[in-house]
Amino acid sequence: MVKAIVGANWGDEGKGKITDLLAETADVVVRFQGGANAGHTIVNEYGKFALHTLPSGVFNSQVTNVIGNGVALNIPVLIGEIKAIRERGVPQPKLLVSDRAQMVMPYHILFDQYEEERLAGKSFGSTKSGIAPFYSDKYAKIGFQVQELFDEAALKEKLKGVLEVKNILVENLYHKPLLEAEEIFRELLDWKEMIAPYVADTSAFLYQAVQDGKEILLEGQLGSMKDPDHGIYPMVTSSSTLAGYGAVGAGIPPYEIKKIVTVSKAYSSAVGAGAFVSEIFGDEADELRRRGGDGGEFGATTGRPRRMGWYDCVASRYGCRLQGTTDVAFTVLDVLGYLPEIPVCVAYEIDGKQTREFPTTGLLEKAKPVLEMLPGWNCDIRGIRRFEDLPENARNYVEFIEKQIGFPITMVSNGPGREDIIYRNV
Repeated sequence: MVKAIVGANWGDEGKGKITDLLAETADVVVRFQGGANAGHTIVNEYGKFALHTLPSGVFNSQVTNVIGNGVALNIPVLIGEIKAIRERGVPQPKLLVSDRAQMVMPYHILFDQYEEERLAGKSFGSTKSGIAPFYSDKYAKIGFQVQELFDEAALKEKLKGVLEVKNILVENLYHKPLLEAEEIFRELLDWKEMIAPYVADTSAFLYQAVQDGKEILLEGQLGSMKDPDHGIYPMVTSSSTLAGYGAVGAGIPPYEIKKIVTVSKAYSSAVGAGAFVSEIFGDEADELRRRGGDGGEFGATTGRPRRMGWYDCVASRYGCRLQGTTDVAFTVLDVLGYLPEIPVCVAYEIDGKQTREFPTTGLLEKAKPVLEMLPGWNCDIRGIRRFEDLPENARNYVEFIEKQIGFPITMVSNGPGREDIIYRNV
């Protein structure tokens, strides 16, 4: 069976933990989009990790981990991650990298930095990981696939042609030092040596795995609100964050995806710019940020403090609908145990009218949250393993959210560890 694990909201929902958990019984875990611009935080018997490119199945020895063709592959970052987990006692993971995956080139990262610098106060809040320039080149058909590393003459010729165009921008728009083709070519030859042991025709591998009835997880990055088509455009990422893209980014038929686990936090958080209707500020936000996650709400890639907000039923209902959700994994419920009352955003007010539908960006900028107050449970709920053993107000909170979003919450996470999970039959 193929299952997709994706985010309902702005990212940072806890997808890494859920993937790590479900990987215990999986055969294959596939990263199908995005790059090293966001991270998945995982806590297990090896310690606490922030993975950026590696699939979250790397802690399970039976899992074959796949970097799909849809991923923006930063080869030095990937190799550095493998080395980092090995140094902390994790066995060498089984890893395959698609020969059709495209590479984040050294100049993509530079262009990302240059453009954010040029935009200054109007920037997109990029992580400066080269993602937007990478996908721009991919769809302009001047990107470089991994397989191109293995034809050095053709690689050198293509690189020279691409850099002629790039250097016009470097010189005239950004006023930076010109890019040197020979220097970048030598770097690419080093990358070839690094990545060669892992390169494979991963779509053929996955086709056979499906035929053999293997358990396959598709691991998404970020969440619905960051999708370039359906999210808070233009403050989005540059690849589709939806489960539907999992088929494309992994190279499997769409009808093989049988289960879509959409992860949603018990409150809201976001990194980067863009509309965030239920956002809170000041001491209230600082307290939630400090208590949140495992060690606080800070970006796994940038370390930036996450923007904080109350649970947004409007955004989550929309996000779950777009994902094609079969199951909701509801995370970090334990964090809210300090609150006597918990606000929940149940609707938006736009120009004096209330709506439960998620609007386009122009209207979203004007939206105000309509909050409903729910009683808190004022205690620590970590260690509880059965839903019926949770305090009544904690159960009521989960059931209220479930009714509001209209999708079944079948997993409740009440702590950072792999074992901190409650399964519900609904």
